Amino acid sequence: MDFKLELKKYQELVNEELAKYLRKEAVPESILNHSVEYSLMAGGKRLRPILMLKTYQLFNENIENCMSFAVAMEMIHNFSLIHDDLPGIDNDDFRHGKLTNHKKFNEATAILAGDSLLNQAYIVISKSLLQEQQLERKIRALSEFTHSVDRMIAGEYVDTEYEGKQISHEYLEYIHNNKTGALLKACCRIGAILAGAQEEDIENITEYANHIGLAFQIKDDILSETGDEKVLGKPIGNDKEKGKCTYVTKYGLEESQKKLEVLTKEAIKRIEKYGEKGEFLKELALYMMERNK
Repeated sequence: MDFKLELKKYQELVNEELAKYLRKEAVPESILNHSVEYSLMAGGKRLRPILMLKTYQLFNENIENCMSFAVAMEMIHNFSLIHDDLPGIDNDDFRHGKLTNHKKFNEATAILAGDSLLNQAYIVISKSLLQEQQLERKIRALSEFTHSVDRMIAGEYVDTEYEGKQISHEYLEYIHNNKTGALLKACCRIGAILAGAQEEDIENITEYANHIGLAFQIKDDILSETGDEKVLGKPIGNDKEKGKCTYVTKYGLEESQKKLEVLTKEAIKRIEKYGEKGEFLKELALYMMERNK
């Protein structure tokens, strides 16, 4: 398996699916719909839906049964990014090398674009539930989905509330495990649940997700200090300027890098039992650790 080719293939697949939900009709709220499209199709890595689809494929090949939830999760992720960039939270001007939504349009439009994506995600899932096939699995997956959104919002709040303050190790991990880790964990659990995995496998894949979720945020913290602005598509050093407590500000670059590597190794151990089927998820963990944006 060529990991980069496989990743690109699934990124294109997710982009095609997302494009089906763009609203192009001439309506009074056309600018709002354009604002949604501007952020949703801005060129993200699509890691969350891909993680869900590839976890599903550990246990079942037909990813169509999982696609609605995967698309909905990417909508949720983009809702969170639009709101995260707003003046009242991170006040960022750029994302993916482009103006943030509120800079491209205006603050009111950006708020409503995020709200629209949040709601569209539930519309997509509700239509899937109406199809009734594997309804019990879908209802359980919906429960995981809603809980992860709740936890992401909680983590964002704590991160914002404690900006400029010293916090404990426990609070730092609480922020990371909720703000970033909750959606990543839900992607793995939903993929396994919809595929009909055994409970033992669901718990095993949850541990994989816990490790990569924390690793992903630690890598973000490292890139915020050492990344290339041209590659990242946004300024570096913003977290330090705002007084945010990150792994790097609390433990330094060297310790953060060590923690990142340990978490990645632990994640890979969880996937080894699946042999060749788990190869992509192993490579994905390494990709998350080594990425430059």
